[in-house]
Formats: sequence, C-alpha cells, structure tokens
Amino acid sequence: MANGADEPLTYASAGVDIAAGEAAVSKIKSKVRATFSSEVVSEIGGFAGMFAPDLSGYSEPVFVSSTDGVGTKSLVATWADSYDTIGVDLVAMCVDDLVCTGAKPLFMLDYISIGKLDPAHIESLVGGIAEGCIMADASLIGGEMAEHPGMMRDGEFDLAGFAVGVVDRSKLWGPGRVLDGYKLIGLASPNLRSNGFSLARAALFGSASVDEIKSIGKGPAWNGSERTLFDLLLEPSIIYSHAVSSIPDKNVIASCAHITGGGIPGNLPRSLPAGMSATIEVASFEVPRIFREIQGRGGIAEEEMFRVFNMGVGMILVVEPQGESQVRSHLESCAIPTFLLGMVHDGEGGVRLV
Repeated sequence: MANGADEPLTYASAGVDIAAGEAAVSKIKSKVRATFSSEVVSEIGGFAGMFAPDLSGYSEPVFVSSTDGVGTKSLVATWADSYDTIGVDLVAMCVDDLVCTGAKPLFMLDYISIGKLDPAHIESLVGGIAEGCIMADASLIGGEMAEHPGMMRDGEFDLAGFAVGVVDRSKLWGPGRVLDGYKLIGLASPNLRSNGFSLARAALFGSASVDEIKSIGKGPAWNGSERTLFDLLLEPSIIYSHAVSSIPDKNVIASCAHITGGGIPGNLPRSLPAGMSATIEVASFEVPRIFREIQGRGGIAEEEMFRVFNMGVGMILVVEPQGESQVRSHLESCAIPTFLLGMVHDGEGGVRLV
C-alpha cells in the first residue's frame, strides 16, 4: 500500500467522515426549514438554493448582497464549548450590512469549516443561524459544511455567510442623500457583537494556557458579576435589520452605518458624503461595562478602544431632523434603545468624538 499500511486508505481514515456529514444534515433539516418563507422554491439537500421573490411592491428592484464571518469569536466558543448562539452573530454581521442600503433581507446561505465533524456540534451552530434568520425575517436556503482534517484541529471551526436583500432604487440610502444638520441616531449594542475579539482575547487572557483561559472564562466577568466572562463574550449580537427595515417612513433616513471593526470613526464616514463631518457626543450614550473591563485589563488607550470596538453603539442612522421622533419611537417599540449621538455638518470630513 502507498501509505505503508495493511489496509487500503479510505476517506474516513484520512479524517473525513461522510456518514457524520449525512447525520448532521439530518439533524438540521427541521431547523433550516423553519426559516423558509413562501418564496423559497428549493428543498434541503439540493445543489443550490432557489428563491422566487415577490417583487410586486417594487417599481425598480435592486438586489443587494453581503458576506461576512464571525472572526475569532469562534475561538471563544470553542474554549467555552458553547455553540448555540454564535450563529446569530453570523446572521447579524451579514444582514445588518444589507440594511445599510435600505434593503430588506430575503435569504441567506452559510459556510461551516470544521476540523472534525460532529453532528451535534453542527446542529448547535446551524440552530443559531436558523434562529438568527427567523429574527431577521430571512430564509436560510442553503449552506455547506466542510471537514478539514490536518488544517484545523478537532473542535476548531469557522463560520461565514452570504445574504441577499432587495430595495427600490428610488429608496436606496447612501451618502448622496445626507445634508448639513441631519441627526445621528445610535442603536444600542450591549456587547462586542462579533468584532475586536483578537484585541479582547489579548487583554482578557494574555498568554494564559487554554486550561487557564477556560478557568478564567468560567469565572465571574468581574468582581460581583453574576455572569461568567464567557457568557458575556458569547452574548449574541442584536440583529437590527428587521426593526430598521420596518420603520414606517424610511424616507426620513438618508444613510446608515453598521458599526463593526473600525468602530464609529472607521465606519460612520462610509455613510457620509465628501466634505461633511460628524460630531459624536460620547456622553450621549453609556459604554457597557465589558468594554471598560477589556480596556482596564489590557491598558488600552481610549482612542484605540473607539477605533476597534462599537463601544455600545452597533448601528447609526443618519436622519432628517423632522424624522428623529418617529424613527426612535419605532426602534424603542422593537426593544432597541436609541441615543441622539450628534449631527452631520459641513466640514473637512471624518468623525469627531467630543
């Protein structure tokens, strides 16, 4: 034999278990099907997902797509041996990019790469993705799981996703609609969402061994906290898309910024036209305790914190002044606290935190 063994090589002996993959698909079918809208044409198990959107309410539909992942938050999930919520983060990262154009999410696909395929592990991951899709009112119409022995260790995994939405061309949001004096409405984020985990891990765990990290993570998040550090770090992202896309009069919104890696200074300028600036009053919102714990334990400068993390603001809407009240009232009714962060004004461009 080429491998010097008495038995012939098989895919299983090389580290890929086809039977485990089939068992995983069987476990997730009901969860995936629960996300289907009447517009889903395909069934689970085909080579591609099919979706027939109802475009009767659109005069000039524009399809919008986005793709993203969960980053090294997956490593924290592995340490904590907790996989049932990180799928929600994947959905949030994808659909909350879509909604920045004014689009309504339609459907999503996921990609799971994993060192060794465990059907129960996959069931937890996909269960979270399905839960997120239901929150976002989007259908999970397909996906892929790939076992990568030798490339990833047992238990290691990564998640990526792809989402599609639709919006009328005349109702697209973007920098071109923003004018001097427009208000900035922040949507609260109680946690890191899925960004900045490389810095957070370095600050909270340093050079600790995996066993030491597990001990720290299973302990109180800080003195007096009733929750563990792992619980707080793995708290799923709020999904904003459904609340934002259901605002009664979306025409009062000019543009939108999803506050991910890069924080407010790195993302808000993407929703502003050249020659305009934004002033953010930091005192207008409360920075959640978890960010200050990361900052204190890592000795991180304030500017760096705001450059990496959302610091408690997960999305910013740029709104016509007369639309502030109705937008905030709707979002609050969807259980999303909001802040009046500041406003847009003529200037050199960029974001100023005061």
